[in-house]
Amino acid sequence: MKAVRPVLDYLKSGGVDHIFGIPAGSVNAFFDELYDMPEMRPVVTKHEGAAGYMACAYARYAREISVCISCSGPGATNMVTGAANAMREHLPVLFLTGAVPVNTVGLNASQELDAQPVFDPVTKYSVTVTDAADLLKEVAKATEIALSGVPGPVHVAMPIDVQLTQVEPGPLPAFPKKRSPVVPDADTISAVAKELASRENGILFAGQGIRNASEQVVELAELLGWPIVTTPQARGCISSDHPQLKGVFGFAGHEAASEVINHNKPNEAIVVLGSSLGETATNNWNENLAKDRFVVQMDFDEYVFNRKYPVDIPVLGDLELSLLFLNEELQTLGLKRNKGEAATPRREADEAYNTKNVFLKLQESLPPLTRYTIDIGEFMSYVIHYMEVKEEGSFDINVHFGAMGSGIGSAIGSAFAEPDRPVAAITGDGCFFMHGMEMLTAKEYNLPVLFIVMNNARLGMVYHGHTLQYKRSHASFEQEGVNIAAMAAALGVPSARVEKMDDLTEDTINGLREGGGPAVLEIDLVDNSVPPMGDRVKFLSSFGK
Repeated sequence: MKAVRPVLDYLKSGGVDHIFGIPAGSVNAFFDELYDMPEMRPVVTKHEGAAGYMACAYARYAREISVCISCSGPGATNMVTGAANAMREHLPVLFLTGAVPVNTVGLNASQELDAQPVFDPVTKYSVTVTDAADLLKEVAKATEIALSGVPGPVHVAMPIDVQLTQVEPGPLPAFPKKRSPVVPDADTISAVAKELASRENGILFAGQGIRNASEQVVELAELLGWPIVTTPQARGCISSDHPQLKGVFGFAGHEAASEVINHNKPNEAIVVLGSSLGETATNNWNENLAKDRFVVQMDFDEYVFNRKYPVDIPVLGDLELSLLFLNEELQTLGLKRNKGEAATPRREADEAYNTKNVFLKLQESLPPLTRYTIDIGEFMSYVIHYMEVKEEGSFDINVHFGAMGSGIGSAIGSAFAEPDRPVAAITGDGCFFMHGMEMLTAKEYNLPVLFIVMNNARLGMVYHGHTLQYKRSHASFEQEGVNIAAMAAALGVPSARVEKMDDLTEDTINGLREGGGPAVLEIDLVDNSVPPMGDRVKFLSSFGK
């Protein structure tokens, strides 16, 4: 059999059933084998970068390894952004690239590229296989690395002649089991419990690592009676109506959350939960976060401890387990849950045609379970600041790596991973012009994704950033308006265009959703209000002073 066949058999044995990417000469042998393997579905995208974002979202929501493939040369370089995104998000994605025949390396072969060093900085492991006898072994090794420890992406380059070489059938390596959870040290948990129980004041600072531990975070808040502040990435993990939630700190955050962080109380502690304390989470590494506070940081990645802020007690362990043990210890010390009384009132849209009201109206019209995958642009700050968390996991906000167009691919990956959960991508015209053709991917696989395109005919975040910093903006940041709804219709995708608030009705939205496939809702709106970027606005406005 061809050396590439046992690789596919191996992936199939591990439950891999979707392969995201684009076929081409240097990976045609791989795709040819898929004819005989109907259990494994190739998802052919329009761009390798988008395939990477889809694979990332699939890994996140299916909670298993995903696979992304491209040709050598430009296909590989297009896919690097997806690998970098997976690295920042700790997502196990196997990136496979084709490569020119081994005996043509260095002879300027078509699409020749040594991809191994290109992927090195953005993966846990990157290798080029030059011997067919090693191909299965290297894919198995990479898969093990992707799933072990702190999960992350890996890369294997497969020269076309290596894929096509005949090999003797043999037993498949055992597919690695899901990573074993990191169990926290019992004495450390006991020390943290005693420390927190002894303090009247404290803050729970929750990052994206709480995604699968939000119930335990809420329990901890109710045991201690402390406020919860989340990072932008963790928006969507804690319901907006929980009385102890003060909102988002960091990019596009809330005044109440900033008040909690910037004005510490006597003998106060802060418990950092699943956050690497990066720039967007901390308002440019605000020194007040840890100043004069007892800092506890809980994470499964030991490399986040003491990186920027000094930590008094680091707790290494899977967050769900660490919080489970900590909550039990606190109850043993006599603490009891108090759920509080008042809930945050729901916001409602008014009649003004602006970005805030558009998003609030959309939430009124879409199912509460809808997952919103948020692209990168000025609209993102409105989502973080104003939209509400009605169900856990409502938002996929990737401000961490911040790749424009990633929200589009994320919506499609989410739809493949959780087909019964409604998904809406909120994107802008700038992002749409990068990866908007993936609506055809959604169409071809009949995925019920609603693409909401905020069309202001400019690079909005860039425009506002320059205007705030330099008091002027290049004319080239803006463009002549394009009717994106008409573009979608020309491609056979149902669409509607909103030009005023009265156009945004439940009937319009339901009409787009009832077809069962993708649809485009274009919001034609130039909102010149300064986006609610929180303290970021103050920083930009004071630039140069």
